[in-house]
Amino acid sequence: MNITEQPGWFKRSLAIPYTEHNIDVDGTPIHYLKWSDEPSKPGLVFVHGNGAHAHWWTFIAPFFMDHYQVIAIDLAGAGDSGYRSTYTTEGFAAEIIEVADHAGFGSDTIVVGHSFGGYITLKTGTLYNDRLAGIVLVDSAVRPPDFEWERDPRRSPIKAKRVYNDFESALGRFRLMPPQDCSNQFILDYIGRHSIKQSGEGWTWKFDDNLFQKFEFGTNIHEDLASLKCRIGVIYGEESYLFSQEIADYMFQVLDQSVPFVGIPDAQHHLFLDQPLAFVSSLRTLLGEWRHSRPLRTHR
Repeated sequence: MNITEQPGWFKRSLAIPYTEHNIDVDGTPIHYLKWSDEPSKPGLVFVHGNGAHAHWWTFIAPFFMDHYQVIAIDLAGAGDSGYRSTYTTEGFAAEIIEVADHAGFGSDTIVVGHSFGGYITLKTGTLYNDRLAGIVLVDSAVRPPDFEWERDPRRSPIKAKRVYNDFESALGRFRLMPPQDCSNQFILDYIGRHSIKQSGEGWTWKFDDNLFQKFEFGTNIHEDLASLKCRIGVIYGEESYLFSQEIADYMFQVLDQSVPFVGIPDAQHHLFLDQPLAFVSSLRTLLGEWRHSRPLRTHR
């Protein structure tokens, strides 16, 4: 059964004010949202997945304001940020760090990335270890080097955009990618409304549908995972077809037993859409433990 009416917790989260900011990063305007402005608190950065945007976190971010200044970024080619002629993981990582700097965050910053945003977060951790207190990967599956793909992993998962005659027609075509069921229709309606822009005489999606054609693939992700020096946590959906037990076991082996792996029951890939409060509780617990402990993990 789809739940269409916004529950109280969702309304309260959306009622928390945030500010919007734009900065130039290597010639491209990068947009981000910010909750709270208390320099005494460490920074927390939320990074969206492929085809998504900062407003995927609007109803999640306020839950973390007690302990953090919080921002959510629109990566280049997404949301209200500009497009690039070429995209790289290093370029995306630079966007995260420059936005964190602009927000006034220090070296105690934590970055949380979902899906494709988790891979960008991982690259940020490998390149800017001295700027971060840790990273959290959210259903970002790092596969072993001998993993057998069902399709070419470099093939774009983004379909060519269509232009619709009116806003409501476009909103009616909003779908999650990769596809999954989500009974929280009120969340899909909200993020869908922030996914559309006017283009000429019609309406279309904000993301750059040529991003993967313009993406320069760098080092393999498993190499970044193995070389990571900063603190790391992993949260995944137990029903996610992208994050199998085989992949979890591989990542656990590459890392070590001091790294928390949190599986959320009855959650698929877009876990904070179908199980938002369970995700908030999991991330709060992970970050709370980090605030009161020292890293046990040493880089091998």
